[in-house]
Amino acid sequence: MPPPSSAPAPQPAATSAFVQRHIGPTLQACQSMLSTLGYESLADLMAAAVPQPIRLGQPLKLPAGQDELAALASLRQIAQQNQVYRSYLGLGYANCITPPVIQRNILENPGWYTQYTPYQPEIAQGRLEALLNFQTLVSDLTGLDIANASLLDEATAAAEAMTLSLGQAKKRRRFWVSQDCHPQTLAVLQTRAEPLGIEIVMGDHRQAQLDDSIFGLLLQYPASDGAVYDYRPIIDQAHQVGALVTMAADLLSLPLLTPPGELGADIAVGNTQRFGVPLGYGGPHAAYFATRSAYTRKLPGRLVGLSQDSHGQPALRLALQTREQHIRRDAATSNICTAQVLLAVMASTYAVYHGPQGLRQIASRIHRLTSALAHGLRKLGYPPSHPHYFDTLRIPVSDAADSIQQRGLRRQINLRRIDAQTLGISLDETTTMADVAELLTLFAADPDFDPQACLGDGEQVQSQSPNASLETLGNLQRTSPYLTHPVFNSHHSETSLLRYLHHLQGKDLSLTTAMIPLGSCTMKLNATAEMLPVSWPEFSQIHPFAPVDQAQGYQVLFQQLADWLGEITGFDGISLQPNAGSQGEYTGLLVIRQYHQAQGESHRRVCLIPESAHGTNPASAVMAGMKVVAVACDREGNIDLDDLTAKAEKHRDQLAALMVTYPSTHGVFEVGIKQVCDIIHRHGGQVYMDGANMNAQVGLCRPAEFGADVCHLNLHKTFCIPHGGGGPGVGPIGVKAHLVPFLPGHPLADNGSGVQGIGPVTAAPWGSASILPISWMYIALMGPTGLQRATEVAILNANYIAHRLRQDYDILYTGQQGLVAHECIIDLRNFRKTAGITVEDVAKRLIDYGFHPPTMSWPVAGTLMVEPTESESLAELDRFCEAMIAIRQEIREIESGAVDQENNVLKHAPHTAADLVSETWDRPYSRQQAVFPTDWCRTHKFWPAVNRVDQAYGDRNLVCACPPMEAYIEQ
Repeated sequence: MPPPSSAPAPQPAATSAFVQRHIGPTLQACQSMLSTLGYESLADLMAAAVPQPIRLGQPLKLPAGQDELAALASLRQIAQQNQVYRSYLGLGYANCITPPVIQRNILENPGWYTQYTPYQPEIAQGRLEALLNFQTLVSDLTGLDIANASLLDEATAAAEAMTLSLGQAKKRRRFWVSQDCHPQTLAVLQTRAEPLGIEIVMGDHRQAQLDDSIFGLLLQYPASDGAVYDYRPIIDQAHQVGALVTMAADLLSLPLLTPPGELGADIAVGNTQRFGVPLGYGGPHAAYFATRSAYTRKLPGRLVGLSQDSHGQPALRLALQTREQHIRRDAATSNICTAQVLLAVMASTYAVYHGPQGLRQIASRIHRLTSALAHGLRKLGYPPSHPHYFDTLRIPVSDAADSIQQRGLRRQINLRRIDAQTLGISLDETTTMADVAELLTLFAADPDFDPQACLGDGEQVQSQSPNASLETLGNLQRTSPYLTHPVFNSHHSETSLLRYLHHLQGKDLSLTTAMIPLGSCTMKLNATAEMLPVSWPEFSQIHPFAPVDQAQGYQVLFQQLADWLGEITGFDGISLQPNAGSQGEYTGLLVIRQYHQAQGESHRRVCLIPESAHGTNPASAVMAGMKVVAVACDREGNIDLDDLTAKAEKHRDQLAALMVTYPSTHGVFEVGIKQVCDIIHRHGGQVYMDGANMNAQVGLCRPAEFGADVCHLNLHKTFCIPHGGGGPGVGPIGVKAHLVPFLPGHPLADNGSGVQGIGPVTAAPWGSASILPISWMYIALMGPTGLQRATEVAILNANYIAHRLRQDYDILYTGQQGLVAHECIIDLRNFRKTAGITVEDVAKRLIDYGFHPPTMSWPVAGTLMVEPTESESLAELDRFCEAMIAIRQEIREIESGAVDQENNVLKHAPHTAADLVSETWDRPYSRQQAVFPTDWCRTHKFWPAVNRVDQAYGDRNLVCACPPMEAYIEQ
């Protein structure tokens, strides 16, 4: 240990103690890096890196940063303004029980919530297995061939089903929707349909007369008001006219009800929220999407499949490159690059924990309680409307609706008001016989009413037998097996499940292990203090359609967070509704489209997009009804101003928008950004800015001030909501004043949108509300000074890495004075010629050194894009640089001929523990060099679970549900 320094350490001015814990490099470390770069201070570096014309001329007007205890106390006061009523509102959301073993070991475990999207399968086998469990759960319960690894929510999943159906009958433009669907689903469908020229036709399935103008149908199962219908006649009719049928099915009802696939449905969508995921005022929750194998290559979102590694051992990975729709750009059918992985893992683990019999017991108990409630209501003179139901009753009450509802509110109970004379009640996993008795009391005008007189045999209702009477399901009782795989029949004790979860977690590299230096992904510290409020019941246990006066704490949080984000970005209005970055893109473009229509310029449909743009940009534009026109980049990776001017002039009468990322996708501050925005505005267009790289702007510049009209913000990047293994995310948008009237509204809640607002883009009025406290905490903890310093250190760290690696690698793009922004691109393309080494070889070799590889081959093929963030220490940055330098030396040995081009340490990377102990070793390098290339690896070794995965093999032999367990046994 070095002797203590006699000189006092410099202290940052006016920052909270938390800032020093969030930012990895110490003040001394920052000074050392600055000296290496040749700058005296961070201010000098910022003056050189960030173009002066866009620099913010004043500090952010935000509250001063607080310490963790003070910030938590402030947020607690806000949370206590929320009132946790018992909600029987239904509409696709239900109270549930999150098993504590799942809450503590997944939801609250950084080993799960700080993982990145599983693009590197060798270090993501645990999460991929949990997602394969999810796909199997969904496929089994829905009775369909294949399911994806989750989508954002039920309403957007239904919209994806509509788009898939349209693709099978492109000349048709009418989509039939049952009047019994959830209203929020219908609203999102209408939002998504209008730009694509789709007509939504709503009707009663019992009276529908379909024709060949219809390309698809959507049915709710059970119906939104609880009715269980046999949809086989309408499904048969749809198929006779060549339309595809989608059923939005309650997954927990399917252990009891005939699954959609057996009824003839082509697609099933829905929400897995009631599989152990808290309500959270609307999200995040994992939606599901299942279909027949004929539509596998049209399936939206991600798909996990089984392949094998280089030794022939089973290995999981994301299947079919078409799963990542950004590769298809403007030919994409979906822009949903964000799934809800963390929540899908929770839902699948809930099914693993309870197993098929446990799920059936839970569903049966809910149904029996509902039957008991129906029996009691009949005795009280309020017979439910439908003879067949699962957990929801539609109850005609004539003119008693107001009084019954008010009695409920006095007891802190929410009932659904279906119409002026009808109430709805949905029971759930948390409901007890005492709750049923209390509900009956609400309907009895007699103050001396004894509910037990109406309940009958309470012991039968409470029975745990999964085979108790189910006659109220009609002729739709399920007879087919489900969840027969051993994984759903092996871990029903907490000890067993705990060990299974630990086993899976050990196969995944997360931020608990090492830096994840992914360019454009901003894998930074998600502080524990920021995460704690997510589990508070005041945030997690509120129904998204509870009366707003019960969620006043949420309203305060929304307003404060929107105000803070507005100050940070310079925008006049903020919508928190989009629940992913891709949704933010889409929402921003719809707002622009609506603005042009209000100006009488609906013909403005051309969207200019630079060739370097995020791949979701073209897909979003097409989904918003726009025509994509590409704009070239110059040799420096910047937007080619001459080409932009020419394209803007050519399309001046049709120009709707430009989509631009800033700093650029190439990781530099383009000095001409103001000129770019001016060109678009002169030709009548609006500027949409992708906020993925906002981590380089906060406190230094504001997009609204240098020309952007709308910008989405990835709260799961810059503002510390963790990536959760590939979701959740939040993608709010900020807009200038002239676009504020067009922000998205919602039919079931007043979220501040005006009458000109676009329709909802997500099922819940405020999207994934329950994780917004994370970003609130981050801003409250950092304060204006801390936020700016975080940005400055992020830029410092990236430039330090670029500088250290410059002697061994080409840094592809730089801006002013040879500097980058918060990320840099390392060019590896020449090594294919000199040594036969590809970018994949280098990426997989980095795993041996204990790192998650940076972003591979994007935005430039054959490169690595590195973003260290402000949270990584100088020691970690140096360790990464030393690993890259050591790998460069390994490449030189191949270039010199000392090592064979095919049989070398890079081509065989990554190496596993099995490699270390194998009986034979026929390679020209030692086992020590393979698995312990540095001393750090000896004490902190992260072992990849499999060798390099053969992607092509898995696509040729597609398996996307749990295989027999013997397939996992090593030979």
